[in-house]
Formats: sequence, C-alpha cells, structure tokens
Amino acid sequence: MSWAYLEDASGYRGHADEVLVPKDEAELLEIVARAASTKTPLTIAGAGSGLTGGRCPDGGWLISMEKFKKIEIHDGYAICGAGVHLMDLHAAARSAGQFYPPDPTETLAAIGGTINCNASGSRSFKFGATRRWVERLRVVLTTGRVLDVKRGDAIDFDVPEIPLPRARKHSAGYRLKPGMDWIDLICGSEGTLGIVLEATLKLLPAPKSILAGIVFFTGEDDALDALDAWRPIDGLRMLEYVDGDALDLIRTKYTELPAAARAALIVEQGDVTDADIDAWSDRLDEFKALADISWFGSTDADRERFRQFRHALPETVLKTVESNGLTKLGSDFAVPVDRGRDILRYYRERISADYPGRYCIFGHVGDAHHHINMLPANKEEAEIGWRLFDEFARKAVEMGGTVAAEHGLGKKKKQYLKYQFTPEQIASMHEVKRRLDPDWLLGRNTLFDLPAEFAA
Repeated sequence: MSWAYLEDASGYRGHADEVLVPKDEAELLEIVARAASTKTPLTIAGAGSGLTGGRCPDGGWLISMEKFKKIEIHDGYAICGAGVHLMDLHAAARSAGQFYPPDPTETLAAIGGTINCNASGSRSFKFGATRRWVERLRVVLTTGRVLDVKRGDAIDFDVPEIPLPRARKHSAGYRLKPGMDWIDLICGSEGTLGIVLEATLKLLPAPKSILAGIVFFTGEDDALDALDAWRPIDGLRMLEYVDGDALDLIRTKYTELPAAARAALIVEQGDVTDADIDAWSDRLDEFKALADISWFGSTDADRERFRQFRHALPETVLKTVESNGLTKLGSDFAVPVDRGRDILRYYRERISADYPGRYCIFGHVGDAHHHINMLPANKEEAEIGWRLFDEFARKAVEMGGTVAAEHGLGKKKKQYLKYQFTPEQIASMHEVKRRLDPDWLLGRNTLFDLPAEFAA
C-alpha cells in the first residue's frame, strides 16, 4: 500500500485496510453499498494537499477520487469531476478566455478537496471562498442516495441557525441555517457528509490586463500602514503579506531578494489602465516602500514567478520542519479586518516570549488571515507551539474570528471546534451527520471525535 494515499501535505499519516480507486460512479456506488452493509469506515481522498489530516484514514477503506477527471468548459461555467486538479481547471478556463476565481496556493489540489474544505487562497480578498462559486453538486451519501443539487435547492430537513464569526473567511464545522441549500451544507463539511463526484463551478471573463507586484518595505509598520490604505483600491484582487523572518527563510532560493527588505505585500490588480500604473508609483513613495527594488510585472510569466515565490514559503516551512522529523505546525486562524493589527501584535508578543526566533508569519492579510508557522527543532518545541496555537485559537474567537479560515479542522485541529461553538451547536452538527451518514462511516475522527455508540 502506497504511503502517498495515507498522508497529506502536513506530513500527518493515517492507516487503512484497503485503498480503492473507483473508475466511475457505478463502481463508487458499489463500494459504498458494501461499506454500508459491513459498517466499514470510509475516508475520501483527493490530491493530498490538505494540511489537517482530513484525507488520512483512521482505519477502514480509503477511496481515492483521482479518476474523476471530467472537465467541460462552457460560457460562464465549468463542469468538473472531483479529481480534477485546480491547475488543470485554471488552464482550461484560461484557454477559453475565462478564469475560476478561487486560488488556493497549492494548484495541485483536487476540486473535490477544495469544495470539502471551502478553500479560498490569495484571490479571496476580492472573490471570496469556494462556496461562492459552486452552482451544482453531485454527491453520494452512505445510504446510497445520490444528490444532484443546484444552488437554491433547499435541504429537506430542519436545522437551527448557527451564528457565523465576523471574519471574512470561515471553514470550521457545518454552516447551518433554516431553509439553507444543499450546496452551502456540503461545502466545508470536510468529506464527512457525502462524497462529491462532480461540480458545476462559475467562471468569469478573464481580465484584459493584470498588474502584479511584490512590494518590499524596511519594516512591518510601513507594510501594515500600506495594507490599511490599499484595501479599497478598485480592482485589487490580491493582498498578501510576508514578514521579514519568512523572507529570510527563502533567501537562499531567492538571492535577488533586497537585503533591506523586512516585510512585503504581494498585490494583484485586474483590468489596469495607465492611470492605475501611475497611481502605484505614488503609493509606493507615500508608504515608504522600497520602490526601486520592488518587483512588478504584467505578463503570465511574471505572475507565475510571483506565484512560485508565494508557494515557496509554505514549501520551505514544511521541508524545514520535516528535516527535524516533525509534522507541519501552521495556523489557519482569521479575525475581523478591524482586528487584524491587534491579533498580529498579540501573536508576536506571545511567540517572542515563549518561542523566539523559531517562527515566521505570512498569508492572506487582506482578509486578516495570517498563517503563523512554527519551526520547532524537537518534540519539546513542537509541544510549546501547539500550546500557543491552542491559546491563539481561543483569542481569535474572542476577537470575533474563526479557528479555521480555509483549511478546515480535519483530525489535527478538531479540538478547536469547541472554542468556536457551544456544545449545543456542535450537537446540532452531529444530528445532521447522523441524518445523512447514519452509521458515521464517512471521515471518521475528522472534524468530530467518534461518538461512543460507534466505537469498536
């Protein structure tokens, strides 16, 4: 059995009795029927790019959706199988003069996986998360029922309303609201309610021109001042942050990084005019950016170079931690935009006191969604990092934020759910799972602990 099916990008590893790779819906339905009759747990696997252990099985059978590769591009929408890689959808849409707005950093992610965790990424600043772009889903339940639902098709049972945080992004637990539709329920459910087979996704016309840039600053305060001022820029569709420690982490790979740079903002603006380009020159001067040595470009090659730069950050963090025999220790907390500076200050004060010199911060700062990345050298330091993350999860919720903005909670972080929701609210989620997955077969120990009645 290949380990590739049993672990995810964080290094978390599970175990399975069998790995199954159905070639079509009929074969998948047969597998689900056998699992239901024998009460065999099922875990659904996409491309393995997740960071919370959700696709890592805790026994039973693992079902890989890798053969569900259908892609059809139409005017304004695409029809995709669950196993389609995000990069292939982007390429197919681009060839038709369109684009799919959700842009998770890992373009090898499978479409089914991005739906299951309601992924977002760098362009969520303007376009929001995956849920917003799903128009139709075809989903198999463990009862054998096949749902083919479109946006607006209401669920056929009652649920209470569970309040959402004030953060712009949220992917922790089930989104519940009376009269809600099926798509909002399935998106973000982390593969615990049904098996996504196929999705219809909205596309937009490709912008006529795009200006992308990596703007360097000598200090964090100047970068954050610019951030606050640039959020309202018309057409801005990406606003990312990289701190000085993160820049230091990749300097050996990017030797052209300015020596004076101690912070950076990654920006992207669509349908730019000559006036927009001139305005950027003024902005850089106003906010003390290192204007002469910042990077800007308008070609596909430029944007790909900047995307690779951004991708090098989590990739290098992962390699650094794995070299010490540990799994990735990264956060996914987000707060309301008006508390972005407050939470960043809190992170730095606490980490500097308990974990100095062993972390870096980057991420989707336009949404006040910072990824804190700990770099433990041993198990003792990793334990300190997890204790800090537990504290940060509670602090994010206290500020009106979320314990999971785009990765979900999976198995590694499910303990944070109790900070976000009351016991009664979590019990309501359990009832929904029992209704759609009566024997609690799907995604065991993902998002929720296995109830006592199903324990072996």
